[in-house]
Amino acid sequence: MTDVYRFLTDHHIEYERHDHPAVFTVADVERLVPPLPAARTKNLFLRNKKGNRHFLVMVPALKRVDLKALGRVVGCGHLSFGSPQRLKKHLGVDPGSVSILALISDADHAVEVIFDQALWQEEAFQFHPLVNTSTLLISRDNLQGFLEATGHQVKTLPVPG
Repeated sequence: MTDVYRFLTDHHIEYERHDHPAVFTVADVERLVPPLPAARTKNLFLRNKKGNRHFLVMVPALKRVDLKALGRVVGCGHLSFGSPQRLKKHLGVDPGSVSILALISDADHAVEVIFDQALWQEEAFQFHPLVNTSTLLISRDNLQGFLEATGHQVKTLPVPG
């Protein structure tokens, strides 16, 4: 796995790091991560029914996503969560470690990036650096630089809740 901090530094992507106890759920984040001046995010790794399209979807941390409606929005029908094997193959991480920063492992650009339109309006976001004991704050401008560095484009869509 590529070192996230080295990648960010090498590509001049600014971030602010905050260490905290290990978190495994959004509820843990609410309880254990101090309030930070950036939007909390939830990152979902999804696939279509045929398994030939994969998506990394970012939404506000507390938003519940209607996968059936989202499948219609992205034009591919039924969506479901990608298996641990698919997650490892495409993003190089295990369940519970999904983060937009895992795109550094998607050299084949097999994963489509979708950001909830309302969330994209925020100035900065919280993401974990592929470990659950830190949170990085990254501005929208720096996140765009990260996506360019990984060769990914973001689609902003109204993700149905």
